[in-house]
Amino acid sequence: MRKILVAMSGGVDSAAACLLLKKQGYAVGGATMLLRDGGETEAEDARRAAQQMGIDFHLFDLRREFQKNVIDDFTRVYRQGGTPNPCVVCNRTMKFGLFLEKALALGYDGIATGHYARIEAQNGRYILRTAADRAKDQTYMLCGLTQFQLAHTLFPLGEIESKAAIRALAEQAGLELSRKHDSQDICFVPDGDYMAYLTAHGLVPQAGSFITEDGRVLAPHAGMEAYTTGQRRGLGIALGQRTYVLGKRGTDVVLGDEARLFSTRVAVGEVNYLPYDRPTQPVRVQAKLRYTTKFADALLIPTENGCELRFDTPQRAATPGQTAAFYDGEYLIGGGTILGTIEE
Repeated sequence: MRKILVAMSGGVDSAAACLLLKKQGYAVGGATMLLRDGGETEAEDARRAAQQMGIDFHLFDLRREFQKNVIDDFTRVYRQGGTPNPCVVCNRTMKFGLFLEKALALGYDGIATGHYARIEAQNGRYILRTAADRAKDQTYMLCGLTQFQLAHTLFPLGEIESKAAIRALAEQAGLELSRKHDSQDICFVPDGDYMAYLTAHGLVPQAGSFITEDGRVLAPHAGMEAYTTGQRRGLGIALGQRTYVLGKRGTDVVLGDEARLFSTRVAVGEVNYLPYDRPTQPVRVQAKLRYTTKFADALLIPTENGCELRFDTPQRAATPGQTAAFYDGEYLIGGGTILGTIEE
């Protein structure tokens, strides 16, 4: 690949990716996906950075596609009682899906992004390796990528050992956004209040009750979608002891002791593997059930519709709808959607 279109978010990471690829001799262009109303500011920051770097810039208006692929899925999972991971879905369908299609249609050989990850070819397959800066590693969010997508993607920041080095690179190039703060929240819910977002976009909270594990009704709740497994704060109910969301039964929310959140067996569906189509026998892995959690040793057991993760030690709050990713040391084996825990 010699001609690369970089997905520019308006932040320093994607701009630094452009700079690094230019230094490596690639013919670089930049493009921003307009995914939502209000995203014009980021697009303008990206356009200005592209102009400063002297590269072509494109703007793809994909608001309708983002609504269908990401927002509608986000809403659907909440309505079904889960807690979705829209960034994983967006990466698979938008950034490395439609964006790649646009790039190839424009005559580019592939794409690049500002993600912190490394791609390697092994045994005729493309696999992901954790970034040199492990604190910034984003392979978890990339676990849904296909072999075709990986074959047409570059991650220039994967070998960079610190965010300070990224900012220094942008500053040396005179880019105005070199000191721009990183975005931490879901892009379409910048204040983190996902329930306000959902209700503003037509979701009607499903009424139900807080119940105990044995089915005893405690009180009505504010809508089933407002709660996630493991939650303690913001329940709006006082029971005289620390109480946690253990899960959901229909539109009822089950409350109980924190000890009941721990499980050693987790069912995972919609699994995407990188080193192979699927394993033929159980595999020892290190798995994560959320982006921010630590790795935990487990046995991955293939099943007809996905896999089971059987952990060596109990894990807290395996949440339906969230993403499970599994590794062999620095290498990402794959990932999928958590379906729930399996009773012993």
